[in-house]
Amino acid sequence: MDYRSKRVTNLPPYLFSVFQKKKKQLEEQGVDVIDLGIGAPDLPTPPFIVQKLLDESVKPENHRYSNYAGSQEFREAVANFYRRKYGVELNPDEEVLTLVGSKEGIAHLISAVINAGDSVLIPDPGYPVYRSAVSLADGESIYFPLDHQNEYRPNFKSLSQTEIRKAKMIILNYPSNPTAATVNLATFQEAISFAKQHNLALVHDAAYGLVTFGEYEAPSILQVPEAKDIAVEFGSLSKSFNMTGWRIGYIVGSKHLIQSLSLMKSNIDTSQFLPIQKAAAVALQSDLQSVKHNNDIYNNRLSTMLNALKQIGIHVKRPKGTFFIWAPVPIGYTSNEFAEEMLKKAGVIITPGTAFGPSGEGYFRISLSVHTDRLEEAAKRIRQFKGGES
Repeated sequence: MDYRSKRVTNLPPYLFSVFQKKKKQLEEQGVDVIDLGIGAPDLPTPPFIVQKLLDESVKPENHRYSNYAGSQEFREAVANFYRRKYGVELNPDEEVLTLVGSKEGIAHLISAVINAGDSVLIPDPGYPVYRSAVSLADGESIYFPLDHQNEYRPNFKSLSQTEIRKAKMIILNYPSNPTAATVNLATFQEAISFAKQHNLALVHDAAYGLVTFGEYEAPSILQVPEAKDIAVEFGSLSKSFNMTGWRIGYIVGSKHLIQSLSLMKSNIDTSQFLPIQKAAAVALQSDLQSVKHNNDIYNNRLSTMLNALKQIGIHVKRPKGTFFIWAPVPIGYTSNEFAEEMLKKAGVIITPGTAFGPSGEGYFRISLSVHTDRLEEAAKRIRQFKGGES
């Protein structure tokens, strides 16, 4: 008997779980593999956050169920963070919801909002979870292509009226995974106007919102006047505070969309372990110097890898955000072929662009989230690659 539902059967294997299997196989053969595929920070969680977790973990009252919406302390910390960082006022009781990581929240929100047969406009290239979450909700994904010429900003004119009429939701993601593209507030103003005109729920995935370089600071979509009428924004502590395994994030914005998600989540989970929420609250209320320190490290790693790519003829405009490099493959390769060659001849895992959608063909993604010594070794191997020869 096949115990898989049609929803599960129709899902492709999650990209990075496939890469992890390949990596394990090669390591068992004695190959020293450097994994620049997955975006999981290698830097430690700041000590003051860990200490808060330890302090709260010994209190018996914190071993009870959390409020379904998350602890009041964490939701107020999120609201205070938005007030300080973006000048956005949020009601912590209606416009903030605690998540077990933003990945979970995005997947559940899509199921909470769309019906079977509804369509969702998703960026191409974009985070693979958008597509899989729409599929699990029995919906249809409609790609809106992001291209280099437009600096990977959304071009709403590329969508047909038929596609727009079918859609119930649109998803944006800046700073972008995988393209590392960044935008200013004008892009969000245009997006809000488009969504309101066509009666669309607008979802902004801001997981990398604090991972920025130089003078650039990523805006919040909620800074657009009246954005909260139709829009929500997802935030995560995973990338900015190196808390991937802690599984803590939030959604803010439209109380109507958040109410739908809250109803679904109250039937599925009971929020996150209270000490984790309390530690995350301390993180968001900090002076963010630990985030700046992390970003300085990523910025230095960025220089190392951009120089290595340049030496094999791959030129990339320096990103202003994320810890990713989105680069064109050398002439004569497809995305998958170049990724296979890098693995076979350099022992370096990179992610082929097609993993993020059809428009990713011709590109690959590098993650800078490995120890600096290993990244420098990967850069050395890439420099020696010389168009396919190690």
